[in-house]
Amino acid sequence: MKEGYITVIGSLNYDMLINQERLPYKGETYTAESITYEGGGKGSNQAVQCAKLGVPTIILGKVGNDNFGEILVKNLSRYGVATQYIEKSSCATGVGIVHVLNDGSVYATIVAGANYDFGQDDLIKIKEVIDKSQMLILQMEIPIPIIEATIKMAHEKGVYIILNAAPAKTISVDVLGLVDCLVVNESEATFYAGERIDDVTTAINHYKRLKDLVKGIVIITLGENGSILCSDDGYQVIPVTSVSNVIETTGAGDSYIGTFAYAKYQGYTDEQACILASKAAAITITKVGAQCAMPYLDDLESK
Repeated sequence: MKEGYITVIGSLNYDMLINQERLPYKGETYTAESITYEGGGKGSNQAVQCAKLGVPTIILGKVGNDNFGEILVKNLSRYGVATQYIEKSSCATGVGIVHVLNDGSVYATIVAGANYDFGQDDLIKIKEVIDKSQMLILQMEIPIPIIEATIKMAHEKGVYIILNAAPAKTISVDVLGLVDCLVVNESEATFYAGERIDDVTTAINHYKRLKDLVKGIVIITLGENGSILCSDDGYQVIPVTSVSNVIETTGAGDSYIGTFAYAKYQGYTDEQACILASKAAAITITKVGAQCAMPYLDDLESK
């Protein structure tokens, strides 16, 4: 594949990671243990993982004309992501509030802010970038009409399309049919399959409902239970890469997707790409945070 660059169109959030033993009860004021600030948003995270692995990566998105926005753009540049297509909005920069519990579980709330300040005029700029792209990565934290129009543009140009349908939202069935790789977790898989999917067995039982939605492959990520690669040939269970020192899971899914994109860009098979992606996600969960925890290529090669 390896010719053009990877384009990521998606969200940029200023994340506040609050570390605490448990969530507060209704009406309770609970004192957390610590707080960490860093760049976030699914689009931003996935772009960073691609760039940290050495792939030429461009991100299109919007931030507010505020300090949070400046910090996000600087962080992306520091990791090697091309940021010239990030625009400033009159809306405030998107924010993520992430509660990280001591057992590693994560509860997150986002405020969309500038991420939803996309309009039809932005499609002209998007088309300009897509025309020279080798691969496109999208998530569902920007307006659905923009996602649908962008997928159509990319399909017409023969660009490989990865859609991380997160958070799960209704999208045109015809547009889904143009996607080369759909990535969903358990809750998102349940939404699109119309059947409960929460483990390997239920994923295997209902994977074909998801596979029939797209022209290419589907990847169902199942956390500690690994992932399932679904294709016209059936399914393959990709075991999780085990680690003994799990800290927290923020950014694990984004690390998986960014690494899968890198591997496909380099010409790996789908199975090889999923195995490498599992390894990257395993490294990410051994550290606090998302972007700062994601591995560089040397980290993957040495594990």
